[in-house]
Amino acid sequence: MDVNGTVAEGFEPVREAFAENFARLGERGAAVAVYRDGHRVVNLWAGTRDIDGAAGAVPWEPGTAQIMRSATKGVAAAALLLLHQRGELDLDAPVGTYWPEFKAAGKDQTRVWHLLAHRAGVPVLDRPLTPAEAADPDLGAAAVAAQAPVWEPGTDHGYHAQTYSWLTGELVRRVTGRPVGEWTAEEIAGPVGAGLWLGLPEAERARAGRVGPAPTPETAGGLKTRPKRAVAEAYADPDSLTRRAFAAITPLPDENDPGYRAAALPASNGIATADGLARFYAALIGEVDGGTRLFTPDTMELARTERSAGPDRVLVVGTRFGLGYMLHGAASPLLSPGSFGHPGRGGALGFADPESGIAFGYVTNGFRASVTADPRAQALVRAVRTALA
Repeated sequence: MDVNGTVAEGFEPVREAFAENFARLGERGAAVAVYRDGHRVVNLWAGTRDIDGAAGAVPWEPGTAQIMRSATKGVAAAALLLLHQRGELDLDAPVGTYWPEFKAAGKDQTRVWHLLAHRAGVPVLDRPLTPAEAADPDLGAAAVAAQAPVWEPGTDHGYHAQTYSWLTGELVRRVTGRPVGEWTAEEIAGPVGAGLWLGLPEAERARAGRVGPAPTPETAGGLKTRPKRAVAEAYADPDSLTRRAFAAITPLPDENDPGYRAAALPASNGIATADGLARFYAALIGEVDGGTRLFTPDTMELARTERSAGPDRVLVVGTRFGLGYMLHGAASPLLSPGSFGHPGRGGALGFADPESGIAFGYVTNGFRASVTADPRAQALVRAVRTALA
């Protein structure tokens, strides 16, 4: 497999690991980018941009973008934290202060930070939405506002796999008067110069490759590539919070459908280049190429300060969350204990590590059953750690 792109001196282990992903881990098309102290030091791509059929002959290009599933959540979290940074949103205020309808069904004391830390108690919908309904921000917001919590808000945590879309997206709309996709384009992606979108514009449609399932080796580098047994069993149980949380949209959308990609679902359907994802995280911890910085140091610390930890009522395994970001831990290993970011179910990963100045972005067209620690992404993270040693 020919690997295209560049690595700065000292980061050669990342190129080696990236090539090994194609040789041993069934990678078909992917890209990885790394920034250090606001400057790009890795920019690699290889394979094909489409995973299925005759279209698979189309090579991956430098600007190829892919859907990143839950790695989108890190972008949604940044929107709310930036509004807080600007004095427009109080993280300790009840959500109902900005969104009165959300007070229904015992949620009047749910705080804004509860949404970000997956403590709101509404990871499920008693009546799941169809893909068409989910793409309608009014219907999605109304459904989650009417939903009764399955635990007292603030008292426990569980991954809001799908409902995070309407929780965060509606808050942005209530505070700013603008749809979350539009706000993100104008206030985050545009100023940073990042190739990422919440709601893919028609003008950018051609650059986004198709996605599909990738073959799953039994083991890779000592890491099991199949989900832990407890997670798999919980997902198989139709009555479990795990299954119900991921099934808040039923049936699951066709992720290659242009209509789905044009919708703005901040929990699941952001589309980005690897460079766009890494550049976004670089701007959270410092200036990018001597220019834009998104988070102040205080906001950065808010983002990565632990707010939830321990057994996750949805993901079953132990998880750690700051405000909207997963933190380094066994369920989602990042670069170091100070790292914060978000994986996407099936492969994608973006994060920042303030202590080393590293920002990382990885996207792929081959999705796997992994929820938080895909072996391909983890191989690349280990290679970055080796490069810094």
